[in-house]
Amino acid sequence: MKMTEQYMISMTDVMEAEKILRNVVKNTPLEHSRIFSEITGSDVYLKLENLQTTGSFKIRGAYNKIYHLSQEEKKNGVVAASAGNHSQGVAYAAKTLNTKAVIFMPIFTPPIKVIATKYYGAEVQLYGYSYDDAYKKAIEYAEKHKMSYIHAFNDPYIIAGQATIGLEIFESLKDVEAVIVPIGGGGLISGISFALKSLNSKIKIIGVEAEGAPSMKQSLEKGEIVPLKTADTIADGIAVKIPGPLTFEMTRIYVDDVVTVTDDEIAYAMYMLLTRNKLVAEPAGAASLAALLSGKVNLRGKKVVSIISGGNVDYTLLSQIIFKGLMKEKLLFKIKVKILDKPGQLKRILEFLSQKQINVIDIETDRISQKLNAGSVYITLTIQAVGQENLTAIEEFMKQENIEYTLDF
Repeated sequence: MKMTEQYMISMTDVMEAEKILRNVVKNTPLEHSRIFSEITGSDVYLKLENLQTTGSFKIRGAYNKIYHLSQEEKKNGVVAASAGNHSQGVAYAAKTLNTKAVIFMPIFTPPIKVIATKYYGAEVQLYGYSYDDAYKKAIEYAEKHKMSYIHAFNDPYIIAGQATIGLEIFESLKDVEAVIVPIGGGGLISGISFALKSLNSKIKIIGVEAEGAPSMKQSLEKGEIVPLKTADTIADGIAVKIPGPLTFEMTRIYVDDVVTVTDDEIAYAMYMLLTRNKLVAEPAGAASLAALLSGKVNLRGKKVVSIISGGNVDYTLLSQIIFKGLMKEKLLFKIKVKILDKPGQLKRILEFLSQKQINVIDIETDRISQKLNAGSVYITLTIQAVGQENLTAIEEFMKQENIEYTLDF
């Protein structure tokens, strides 16, 4: 592979990567989504890299890069830094290609990703509070031990590997009009945009970053790479403070637009994928769909592919997101009542709810609030209900019984 002065890869590189990866990675499903098409007015397809080997697209680039190392380099081993998915890709590829892997991960990396990386045979070292902290330490380690550093995104072999997703999309859906891709460091969108624009320059490529980590968007707006001081988002997989020179240049040339989405919009997209399509996606993996559902990207009437880039989600976070989603749809809500702190006061409320077959899944008490009168208590009930009818009945009961209450969704 020879990089030009513009740091470009070639379609020959992408086709070579496709051959190398053919018996290693899955040609992941490209599924049409009726529900998301109805919601957005677009013809929506989901490219399910959350179902990929290791749970994300990262295996593609990692394997392609390590495959191209010399025998001497493979003998010395590889080093990588990652918030989780790249680490698993490198670990799996290194094990498959019989080379040692040492992975540096931020200390707050979800445990499921640390465990999986170790499972694939890599040595894991936790360091720093972000990908960038782990990256600096990994570079030092690689230089000290004369090992090859496998960059998470800023490498032509990595990008060529990720570009094979673009080939698969075009093979399955030649009349695709737009593709929405999450952006962390930019390796995924660089590869996909290059491949698809090479096959059909009219295909629109739209990148999505977390609002709390818009490193590529800000860099593109200023015309130069601008490091972020912080990267604050639940989407740890795209919480990158600075894009690479290669990915910045390729994104600048091949990507039509970059938008940002909030953590709440990402969480809702995860909830919708789980409840409507029975798919588990991590926050970074759901970012592209979040852009569609939130209206940040309007492609009404267009045939659109949303890249669901990974499914390695922290289950504690997922459970919180499920509860938030249920509350958003008014299937779960909290009602805070103020009653006398005497026997029987709470019982009458619970008896009413039982009669209506409304399930109470949690009860909290507060007797020390400064807003309370002496002899009163706040009771917060978390209630599982079905639709507006239950909610209306509860409100009517509270008014009839002269109980002070507030609702929280």
